[in-house]
Formats: sequence, C-alpha cells, structure tokens
Amino acid sequence: ADELPVGVKKLTILARHKSFGITILALALLRLAWRLRNPTPLLPGTLKPYERALARITHVMLYVLLFAMPLSGWTMSSARGFPVSWFHLFQLPDLVPKNKALYEALLTTHGTLAAVLAVVVALHVAGALKHHFIHKDDVLRRMLPLPPATSGTRR
Repeated sequence: ADELPVGVKKLTILARHKSFGITILALALLRLAWRLRNPTPLLPGTLKPYERALARITHVMLYVLLFAMPLSGWTMSSARGFPVSWFHLFQLPDLVPKNKALYEALLTTHGTLAAVLAVVVALHVAGALKHHFIHKDDVLRRMLPLPPATSGTRR
C-alpha cells in the first residue's frame, strides 16, 4: 500500500490490513489460551535433538511474531494518530499518544517483523515438507486438522 497515492483506495486497503491484523491478534490469543490448557502434541520419537530444538525455537518464534506483528501495527497507527477499527464495526483504543519518532521507529520494526515472519514461516513449511517427503514421518500430518498421531514424545 506504500506505493499507492493517498486516497480512498489506499485508506480502504490499510483499514482492511489493520482489521486482518486485529483478527490475527485475537486468533493468536485464542490459540495461546487453548495451548496453555491442552498438552503439547507429541513429536515423533525419531527426531534428533537438534530437530527437536529447532521445532521448539520455530514454534516460540511463530507465537512471538503472531503477537508482535499486530501489536506493532496497532501501536504504529496510534503513534501516527490514525484510528484502528475492526472492519468498521468498532474502533479500538489508541495504545500510545501521537508520537512521530515512535511512529517512524515502529514503521521500520513492523516491516522487519514482516520479513522475519516470512522467513520463519518458510522455514517451518520447508521443515514440514522435508519430514513428509524425505523422512516420511507424520510431522506434516500433525500440523493439519486431522486426528492426532499416537506415538512419539512430548516437545
């Protein structure tokens, strides 16, 4: 949207972007609450220690990024003095007062987080595909909405 001239189209795209970001934040909160109340799924017992560590690190990074991205965007909009609404149904409160320096820092932060999230998601998908096609284990199957596997060890 940065490339678009200021106008109705750009404002519409940004409003949707913010609404989707808030939706992701709400879903991440629900996911975290569910995860805290339910045991961690089992990892295959065949995973090497470094694979187990990579899985843990990746999952933690995904959770951190799923909170950091929308919160940085919401805070950035607040610092710029722009409202954040959810699909024009209601407006969220500003997280911080208007602050140009904070806005500029968060603009960079939000972009960096987006790049990091893209890399982490790509690595996560690559790892799942590696396990599915090369190791032929159930790692990918565990990620899909299918009945859970019954063998393995806890993360």
